[in-house]
Amino acid sequence: MNSFQQLNLNSSLLKSLDDMGFVTPTTIQQKVFSAVLSGVDVCGIAQTGTGKTFAYLLPCLRQWKFSKEPYPQILILVPTRELVMQVVSEVKKLTTYMSVVSLGVYGGVNTRPQMAAVEQGCDVIVATPGRLMDLALSGSLKLKAIKKLVIDEMDEMLNLGFRTQIKNILELLPERRQNLLFSATITDDVELLIQNYFNHPKRIEAAPTGTPLEGIEQTAYAVPNFYTKIYLLECLLMQHPEMNKVMVFVATKKLADDVYEEMIKGFPEVVGVIHSNKEQNHRFNTVNQFQNGTYRFIIATDIVARGIDISEVSHVINFDLPDEPENYIHRIGRTGRADKKGNAISFITEKEKPYQEKIESLMKRSIRMLELPEEVEISKALTEDEQPQKFVPNIVIKQPKRENVGAAFHEKKEKNKKVNIKVSHKEKMMKKYGKPKKRAPKK
Repeated sequence: MNSFQQLNLNSSLLKSLDDMGFVTPTTIQQKVFSAVLSGVDVCGIAQTGTGKTFAYLLPCLRQWKFSKEPYPQILILVPTRELVMQVVSEVKKLTTYMSVVSLGVYGGVNTRPQMAAVEQGCDVIVATPGRLMDLALSGSLKLKAIKKLVIDEMDEMLNLGFRTQIKNILELLPERRQNLLFSATITDDVELLIQNYFNHPKRIEAAPTGTPLEGIEQTAYAVPNFYTKIYLLECLLMQHPEMNKVMVFVATKKLADDVYEEMIKGFPEVVGVIHSNKEQNHRFNTVNQFQNGTYRFIIATDIVARGIDISEVSHVINFDLPDEPENYIHRIGRTGRADKKGNAISFITEKEKPYQEKIESLMKRSIRMLELPEEVEISKALTEDEQPQKFVPNIVIKQPKRENVGAAFHEKKEKNKKVNIKVSHKEKMMKKYGKPKKRAPKK
């Protein structure tokens, strides 16, 4: 298919696509459109960067019909707050010439403004599962008019622990609805949920799991330790001005902060850091400053490997390799989007070689290894985590056995030597009055 004109889109959507400069639909967009329009449940398998957001938005908005009721007709569940904002932004762009009201709700912020916005009414609601349940249980959000449910990045939502919330949401929705699920991988948990709640979904696969996006050049350097990685990163950024929009991925939040502290020394005001411990405003501002070019590179955990649509990323650098090979595919999918060339560079220590083997096995191709530049200093300094762990044996000294000892014994105190003696009523009366007293006869 050569253009969106060949899809059964209305003039409003076509005009919006034209304004955004989109002409040709991607593979997943072509395959999903007709399936959604037919009314069947759909399970789409697509990697990051394949255009799956438009793949479900275009047919859903094509079938949307105006209603006087203030209740949403389309519900889109996503795993992160950043992805909520991105999807809402895409909905607004596509509905420039339509009377569609869209709303995004997510946790980590005050609930009251979101409750008030929901009560005003909307047509499309984009939400994280936890906050959606809060609003539904409070009575602010009515789900009785939902006609289409979209669950995006399903595998990531289950990884983040949203299984219970998703099941509860599915129980609250009307039975007569169309279910659309999109996931990069179909795990056993995803498969079980599909079997329990979906009605014979049509499976559509844009590319097999583990297939790297075409047009991304993948290279790697063998490095011994953390500080050598820092020196290599500095060297690459200094020598290659074409690395003008770089995402540096690290494994943990602590490591992200450590790398940031080292890099800000040589690159003040052009480096940002983002991970789940950062405040919401900080995360939004970091993404915005990276998008508009204020930051030349950002250091991030895998929270932004999924969902955040940052255009024209020139390079992705894996400061360290992820232990799950699928996450490598999601990371490098940040570059080489929209048919542009991309570059993915990995720094690999001896400890990370098993991860490299898993990644290459999944992709069915090897990553080209490069020689370290001569200017890069090989550091001998090790971080606390890299230092050899000293094994201190837990030696338990056996106490000598005591002989000729019995049970512990001590004399009772005088107050504890008293013996409880039962005193009859007759004896009590005799002691008190000097003569026996009789109880009054019962009447």
